[in-house]
Amino acid sequence: MPTFSAHDGTDVAYHVFGAGTPVICLPGGPMQDSVYLGELGGLSAHRQLIMLDPRGTGESAIPEDAGSYRCDRLVDDVEALREHLGLDRLDLLGHSAGTNLAVLYAAQHPDRIGRLALITPSAYAVGIAITGETRLEIARLRKGEPWFAAAFAALEALVAGNAADGGRQAIDPFFYGRWDAAAQAHQAAQDDHRNLEAAARFGAEGAFDPDATRAALAAFTAPVLLLAGEVDLNSPPSAVAEFAALFPNAEFVVQPEAGHFPWLDDADRFVATTAAFFG
Repeated sequence: MPTFSAHDGTDVAYHVFGAGTPVICLPGGPMQDSVYLGELGGLSAHRQLIMLDPRGTGESAIPEDAGSYRCDRLVDDVEALREHLGLDRLDLLGHSAGTNLAVLYAAQHPDRIGRLALITPSAYAVGIAITGETRLEIARLRKGEPWFAAAFAALEALVAGNAADGGRQAIDPFFYGRWDAAAQAHQAAQDDHRNLEAAARFGAEGAFDPDATRAALAAFTAPVLLLAGEVDLNSPPSAVAEFAALFPNAEFVVQPEAGHFPWLDDADRFVATTAAFFG
């Protein structure tokens, strides 16, 4: 397992798939290892994928300073990985919560990025809020599914702040374009791959300064892809479109019938979009 030493001496691991020019991939969670990304539906056939296990997850070491789990401090790990790989500039892909780290890196090191892909992004770093009603509206698109009634009732309770035990698990089907055996296996396999202590510190006070980040992104001229899933209630297309508008050179794509993991819902479409973007 390849590793590199972060600037504070923590050993951080990464996984390599494919060959060619690398794309650095930042997983979500937050603070989940990269296993759930797989090979992003086969994107590894087009570009080499460098899948980072954030510090304290997967094969990476637990740092001495738990405060280093904060998102803005993780930027240094991405920069240390770039240096370790000997890259003058890197292509960067973030998924879900990992997009917060990706945009903070872009804001701090704009000249070090060639292309930036934000897949079903979280938008905490730029202060875009998503209302409960927006999530319910997206969820209603699934009303023809056999699991809908129970999952929607659980979602309504969560939005109202009245979540029962198991409520979050009950809404799992909404995160996938198809709640089939493959999706259920993917969801089940994510157990124990997230560092909960690290996740609690990821967005701690001081991690994000949305106004400053927005200002930096307005001057970020590298090409950016923002990909939303049509039925993703975690990162609704309307919020991703608002996110895309913060960049001067952004491409906004909605993948039809896709949820929060679009490479699982339609690998061919996902790979066609991302491979064309990265070139």
